[in-house]
Amino acid sequence: MKALCITFFAFLTFFWGNTPNKTVDKVDLHRFGGIWYSLSSIPTLFDKGSRETTTHYNLNKDGYYDVVTTCKEEKDKIRTVKSKILPVEGKHNGEMKAQFIWPIKVDYWVVDLADDYSWAVVGHPDYRFLFIMSRKPQIDKALYDKIVSRCKEMGYPVDKLVSQQFPHEFQ
Repeated sequence: MKALCITFFAFLTFFWGNTPNKTVDKVDLHRFGGIWYSLSSIPTLFDKGSRETTTHYNLNKDGYYDVVTTCKEEKDKIRTVKSKILPVEGKHNGEMKAQFIWPIKVDYWVVDLADDYSWAVVGHPDYRFLFIMSRKPQIDKALYDKIVSRCKEMGYPVDKLVSQQFPHEFQ
């Protein structure tokens, strides 16, 4: 039985890697606020077909973000969506909830984050979506590849990533 358990654990480690899908240890809400450019994503139903997505997180006095997301759609039509991002108490702000329609909330996890808050990765505990975001609409290609590799190690299906098609996305 012990050998069976060891074999099963080795199997899981081999196929799912060593990096679990979990939130970062801590997110400073004030530093996380501001403008983010979504460079690529595993799109949700709401994001399919969008490009050049920019999101502004405004931390309000009640401790959650008022969020305005703007993107281009077919024929350069501009779409704007308002939502809320609410930190989950006791989770050091890495685990949040997105609310587009009251009272429905969706898990919104910060799964990777630069020490200087120049880039972030937002995912979902069930790998339903993934957003690679940057403070600028461009990122160093080697850094981007490293971020994608880390997402793959966490179990995200990175082959489903779709570029947000910012001009000169990679430096």
